[in-house]
Parts: sequence; C-alpha cells; structure tokens
Amino acid sequence: MLSFVFVAVVAIGGAFGAAIFYVYGRFGRRPHGDPSAALPVADADTELDRAVGPLLRTRSGKNGISLISDNIEAFVVRAHAARRAGRSLDLQYYYWKDDLTGLLLTREILSAADRGVHVRLLLDDINAGIHDRMCIALDAHANIEVRLFNPSRARTDRIRRGFEMAIRAFSATRRMHNKLWVSDARLAIAGGRNIGDAYFDAAELSNFRDLDVWMIGPVVDQATAMFDRYWNSTSVLPIAKLRTPRKQYLPALRETLDAHARTPAARFYLERVADAMAEETFYSGSRKLYWINDVRLESDPPEKALMQKRQNWLLRELFPLIQAAKNDLRIISPYFIPGMAGTRELTALVKKGARVAVLTNSLAATDVAAVHGGYVKYRRNLVRAGVELFELKEQGDTGESHRMSLFGRRNASLHSKAFVVDGLNGFVGSMNFDPRSASLNTEMGVVFADAALAGELAAMFEEETAPSVSYRLSLEGARLVWRDRTNGTERLLRREPDASLLRRVIARIIRILPIESQL
Repeated sequence: MLSFVFVAVVAIGGAFGAAIFYVYGRFGRRPHGDPSAALPVADADTELDRAVGPLLRTRSGKNGISLISDNIEAFVVRAHAARRAGRSLDLQYYYWKDDLTGLLLTREILSAADRGVHVRLLLDDINAGIHDRMCIALDAHANIEVRLFNPSRARTDRIRRGFEMAIRAFSATRRMHNKLWVSDARLAIAGGRNIGDAYFDAAELSNFRDLDVWMIGPVVDQATAMFDRYWNSTSVLPIAKLRTPRKQYLPALRETLDAHARTPAARFYLERVADAMAEETFYSGSRKLYWINDVRLESDPPEKALMQKRQNWLLRELFPLIQAAKNDLRIISPYFIPGMAGTRELTALVKKGARVAVLTNSLAATDVAAVHGGYVKYRRNLVRAGVELFELKEQGDTGESHRMSLFGRRNASLHSKAFVVDGLNGFVGSMNFDPRSASLNTEMGVVFADAALAGELAAMFEEETAPSVSYRLSLEGARLVWRDRTNGTERLLRREPDASLLRRVIARIIRILPIESQL
C-alpha cells in the first residue's frame, strides 16, 4: 500500500514538474515580432505636421501642455487626434474594452488605417485575452499591427489559461499599466485613463474621475521612444504569433462598429467629435494650454515584467521630488497603500513643517475593496501624524455639469494619479501609490516644473477635497471619524460612510492577510 502511494506521489509530482517545464520551455522559445520604430515627423506631410510644426518653431523648444479632467473631452481629444492623424497612431493601454466608447474609438483607428495611417496597438494581455476576436480582426488589416504584453499562450481555453497563469504566477502578475496615445509622433495623450465607458462618462452605474495630460513638443519624442522600447521588447508578442489570423473577422467587425455608431448613445459622442473637428486643427480640451520648458516623460522599463528590474525605477525617479517638499505636498491616488516606509516619509515631511494632504477613494467609492483593506492599516497613524486624509464620496454634490454622465448622475470613483509639490513640481500618470505600481506593474507619467500648471493641479485637488465631495478623516480620541457636508449640513460619521456590509467584511479580511505586496 505504501509503495503504491509513493509511486502515485512520484507520478503526480513528475507530471506537475513536466507541466512546469513545458510551460516555461514554451515561453523561453517564444518568437518575437520584427522590430519597428515610430515613423519620423515631417514639415508638412499631415494636418498635424502643418498645425503643430509652426507652433513649435516659434516657441524655442517649449512644450504645449493641457490637463484633461472632463471625461467627455477625454474621449473627444482621442477621437480628434485619430481623425487628424495622417501618418501613424501608436497606442499603448492596460485595457481596451469592447463597450460603447471602446468600440467607437476602435472605429476611429480602423478608419485611420483605411486612409493609410500605420497603427500600432499594444495592449496588456491580462484583459486583452478576452477580446482576441476584435484584436485579431484589427491585426488582419494591412495597416494595423496588434501586440500583447506578457501574453498567455492559451487564447481560447480559460482552464488552460488559468493553469498557465498559476504555473508562472510570479511573472504573470507583472502587468503593463501604461496608458499612451500618440498621433503622427506630433501629439501625445498620457495619464490614468484606459479605454472604456467608465473613463468617458458612458457607464450606467459608476464613472471614474480621472486625469490626462495632452502634449505637443519635445516631450512627444520621449513618448515615442518609450513606446518603441516597449513595442520591441522581449516581453511583447505579436498577436499573430499566438492566434491564426482570421481575415474573415474584419468585415464582421466593420459591420458591428458601423451599427454601433448609429445608436443614440454613440451619436452623442460622435456629434461632439464633429463639433471639435469643425473648429480646430488640433483639440486639447477646454482647459488652458500652457507653454513650458521643464517637462519630461518617465517610465519603468519593460524588463520590469521579466523581474530584471527590481529597483522600483519610476518610484525612485519620483520620490526625491516628494521628499523635497518644504511647504506643501498634495497626492491624488485612487489606490493608496503607503506601507511603513511611505508612512514614515510623509510623517517626516509634516514634522519639517510641510502640509501633506492625500485624496483617495472611500470604501464606498472604490472599485477595488481589497485595496482599501491594505490602506486602512495606515490611516490612523497618518492622521495622528498630521497628514490630511480625504476620501472621495461615492456620490458628491459638486454642482458641476461635466460630472453628469450620459445616462444621468451616477456614482463616482477616483482614478486620477497625480501629485503637486510646493506649487511648482507636478506629476500626472498611471502610477498609484501602492506596492503593485511600485514593484510589479510597469508605469509611466509626465513630470513637470511650472507654477501655473501646478497651480491648476492644486486647484483641482481643492475642488475634489471640498466637504461636499469628499470626507475628511480626523481622530476622536483614538477613533477615526469622517466629516463632510451634505445638503448644506455638516456631518460627523463614526463608521465607514455608505459602505455595504460586504465591502466592510472584504476590507477587514484583506487587512489581516499577508498579501500587501500584491495590492
């Protein structure tokens, strides 16, 4: 009997080992796409060349920068940039949903490809894997290439895909969280938004409050160089190497997109794009366009996904800016887990006399209750040290028309990732202040030094932390309390406001589990 058990254990162990060897072996031999680079700019080849080139020549190397906070405008600037493109579109996203706005923007890039624009679409595979049909349909177009970051070899079988992810759990958890849109290597949009309804006020239940940076100038060269580095990295595979190309999918996709564009909801967005097209050669939204010198795009290297870059590269670039705060530091992060080291640093700044304020999601507003469980461990110590903590409400009385969704007022969830230091230095990007962004995901963002632009970002922070929009945390003895204003009345709350029992239970469980590094 014992010998039978021993043989069975050995057989199972051997089979499991063979499976691991097979999976790792396949990934060790994976093919790569042909290297390519962004198409070079010209003086007057495209509409964007003719519009942007003269502006830059009269401004001695400065960058044109505008913040995009309005969700409808965020959709319009992308669609407008696609329609004005005459040479190339380089697009890099954590995910691209096949919902109302996702399909409308897919239609825009397909239309651009039809008129000869070269499209390179780079998606992280953790979400792209469920949209293979759309991706391989686009890849069948002669002017579109689709590549996936850190992809699974299992494309159609969810069980095999889950097994593969489990076998290579340490590498599979490393994702590309970057968000970038580049048109004709002349214009770039970077920030926190993925492509999907919740980012463009089209979701029926909850929409994100998010932030992008619209850019022209030398910083766009940095964006294209970063895109090329990812596109040609060993962490990226052409989708055609993973799935057999299906040319018959493309006509069906065209029919779907055209039918989709005829719906009333789609017309709402397309009419706003048409209005912008009629007025402007390039469209940067309704906020002020600043011309500044000191702007740079920073990013993690793609090798971070191969566990070859363990030094939290982007965070190491940003942290000196935060540590240098003398008077004022304001942080916006939807997922905020400072850890013991981050808590010490923020506390040290307060002790030196700086005002330190943080805006994150309340438990009711967050779309990831588990992350809130990691955050709650640090709240009391931060507040006790003098850090101002604000938590966005699920529903706020802002009175701002642009916070109304296409389908009526809906719940809000913070998704912006930004900070501003001493009214001069700022950051807007994809990186949260949590362990996952620091150590596991690749991230990117725009760093700038300009008092006027920093002032606009600081003003946005103050709007988002008003008592009608967010709770402010304080201590009543040793107990945390939440203060806000609702319908003109000041309130003091002694438990997580508006959060369901299920959310509270999830947060409490996560709080005690040793999984903070994965949050």
